[in-house]
Amino acid sequence: MGKGKAEKGDVEEEVERGNWDNQCDFFLSCLGYAVGLGNVWRFPYLCYEHGGVTFLIAYVTMLLISGLPLFFLELVLGQYAGKGPIKLFGRIAPAFKGLGYGMLMISFLVVIYYNMIIAWTIYYTFAGFASELPWTYCGTGNLTSRDCFQRDQEQVCFNASRDDTFWDKKCTSVSDVCDHFGMTEAAERDDTDRLQCNNGSMDILLNRVYPRVSPSEDYFKRTMLGLEPDSSWSNMGGLKWELVLCLAAAWTIVCLCLIKGVQSSGKVVYFTALFPYLVLVILLIRGLTLDGAYDGIVFYVVPTAEKMANLGKIGVWSAAATQIFYSLGPSFGGLITLSSYNKFTNNCHRDAILIAFANCGTSIFAGFVIFSIIGFMAKQADLPVDEVIKGGPGLAFIAYPEAVTQMPVPQLWSFLFFGMLITLGLDSQFTMTETITTAIMDQYPNLRAHKGKVVIFASIIGFILGLTMCTRGGIFMFELINWYSASWGLLICAITEIIVIMYAYGWRNFLENIEEMGIKLPAVMKYYWLSMWMVVTPIVLCFVLIMNFVQYSPAYSPSYTQENYYFPTGIQFLGWIMALVAVFFILIGVAFQIYNRKKNGKPTDFKSMISPNEKWGSALVVNAPKKP
Repeated sequence: MGKGKAEKGDVEEEVERGNWDNQCDFFLSCLGYAVGLGNVWRFPYLCYEHGGVTFLIAYVTMLLISGLPLFFLELVLGQYAGKGPIKLFGRIAPAFKGLGYGMLMISFLVVIYYNMIIAWTIYYTFAGFASELPWTYCGTGNLTSRDCFQRDQEQVCFNASRDDTFWDKKCTSVSDVCDHFGMTEAAERDDTDRLQCNNGSMDILLNRVYPRVSPSEDYFKRTMLGLEPDSSWSNMGGLKWELVLCLAAAWTIVCLCLIKGVQSSGKVVYFTALFPYLVLVILLIRGLTLDGAYDGIVFYVVPTAEKMANLGKIGVWSAAATQIFYSLGPSFGGLITLSSYNKFTNNCHRDAILIAFANCGTSIFAGFVIFSIIGFMAKQADLPVDEVIKGGPGLAFIAYPEAVTQMPVPQLWSFLFFGMLITLGLDSQFTMTETITTAIMDQYPNLRAHKGKVVIFASIIGFILGLTMCTRGGIFMFELINWYSASWGLLICAITEIIVIMYAYGWRNFLENIEEMGIKLPAVMKYYWLSMWMVVTPIVLCFVLIMNFVQYSPAYSPSYTQENYYFPTGIQFLGWIMALVAVFFILIGVAFQIYNRKKNGKPTDFKSMISPNEKWGSALVVNAPKKP
């Protein structure tokens, strides 16, 4: 696009819209958005599941061929146009105005459940101030399960009587335990002098007779979540007021930090983006001093022939591509929104590379922290490392809290760990909420004068919708949204986005836009970006999309018992609607644009529908682009 004199109205609109106070605000906001909870609870689990160092190799490869190209592309789009995703795509290719709405809907769904994680973390943070962490031992009340087991409590029972064990919240004779499970007491004791059960054909260790539940798992499922024996989709139970208050606190924090737009959130991220790194360093130093840490680190990074053979498995590459895609966060609209507040000449090429590799490096660094702690847990439980780790919320709210109870001054480590989770979650939540409020104010510019009211309104709506997850069966709604909201629809948005920009708008125009912002790409980088954008990245994204369909499994959730609760067919259908709502908006957008353009006497032929309209232009100059 050619350069020209900016119209007065355009410059005024950009000033009114707001900008980052300085480059550091944007960089830390992007870093905080990219580095989230997934770096701590999803990445380490995938490393374990796919062979440690094998997954690292696949992860870095996928960063270079899918994550980084999309990351840079979205930073360029937002910075050049100075608009959020709704306005941007409607101008660059009228037929795909719905793509911006699709991204917005995905962010809207994620915002609802993501703040619930922060609410849980706030709950644990305050619970950790007790003189004794409440998930240290099995309790004696109704909220403790019959199968809750804690090693120290069992040792007390054994010391009192060599024929007893800890079961049903008290010291119980082994013969009674065996009888309850239809077995008899074995004649032989195990290597630790404990009695065993016999099923008629062989002796069985007590920890194999029934699935033992740790105090931390009991606390998470029964005390914090409030799950009950009859909890189900047809019986969600009443609200837990503690969770309601924590969710209100989470939304209040988000609201106060965003109430002045990027001018306020840009300052908050100096703490929320950097504090997790301080805590990770402290946890690593502490983790490396724990007994068993070496075993965990070895499992994480030392390659073996068996592990390297996993590089030939398609599942490893699919998992790595999916993780890097969700970790960097393209196609949610967040990156476009953040960069839309940039100064027009900001070097977003440098930012994209630094942030993407910082995100990847954080995941790898967090892996050292986590596996040192997991090695310690394995040593304490006398189990192999690969039998200790759990993925997802179970890693953050069951495994880690249990490890904390075994450290000196557990309250301190509990506060640091959950404080880190809060700050990790808030950065991502800030950006996704900002994406929604920016879209509203871009659509209705007169609301920019009432930015605070828009943020308050969005926060209230998010809080109200989140109340469904504050019920005693709220984990079911949480897992449903978590399972489906950012799945196929997100990938379809990404594929559509890159095809629209490279082939409809035209790669030559896109490169000219980059040059117009004063960004000089070295020849080798220019060829790298083009090869990724036009060929490799779309193919990789299609591969990930296909694998997501091939590897699909119905959504399920933790339940009151040890068994997973698989959702009914009707609920799975609701999940599919969530997964494909973005596609619905893309299609509706095409139909609406055809109708609207015919109504206003504008051409609706294929070329006109995928070519930039008269409103498309840079954040400084509104001008018609060259046709692709």
